[in-house]
Amino acid sequence: MQLITEAYRDQNRQLHEVNAAYGTSGAKWREKTRRMSDWGRLPILDYGAGKATLAKSLGPAYRVTNYDPCIHGFDGEPLPHPVVVVGDVMEHVEPDLVDFVLSHIRSLTQQTALFVINCQPSKKTLPDGRNTHICLHPPDWWENKIVGAGFAIREKGGNEVETWLICSPST
Repeated sequence: MQLITEAYRDQNRQLHEVNAAYGTSGAKWREKTRRMSDWGRLPILDYGAGKATLAKSLGPAYRVTNYDPCIHGFDGEPLPHPVVVVGDVMEHVEPDLVDFVLSHIRSLTQQTALFVINCQPSKKTLPDGRNTHICLHPPDWWENKIVGAGFAIREKGGNEVETWLICSPST
């Protein structure tokens, strides 16, 4: 199962190296993550962690594993976790690989997953000139994809610009 092509991984690695603001939105989801992790009792997997701002914002009482295939040191295959946070990641996934990535996330989610998906073009561009948001779809498209990948939606919110879903594995 391929999650990212080497060419696209290289584009993202380069952007992470030259743009200090790329991959830094994790702290925005701190409060939802705190609640989902039962206030630090459950370990968290930050899937697509970027510069690990979620872990930094939660502090040392929270056990966060950072996973990001584009960041050296975070690119090792993660183990399943009770809580998985996928914040501002899915819009960066190569369109042909969305189903594989969702399947991977499902295989890593033991109890709860938070998906935060931006549904508009980014202000950032990859070194090759493409917008960093290469997989743009409306919220209902993402909901259908996520449910089709084996999740049940427990809570949702946001708007047409950015949507969020709290899900559990469907049985």
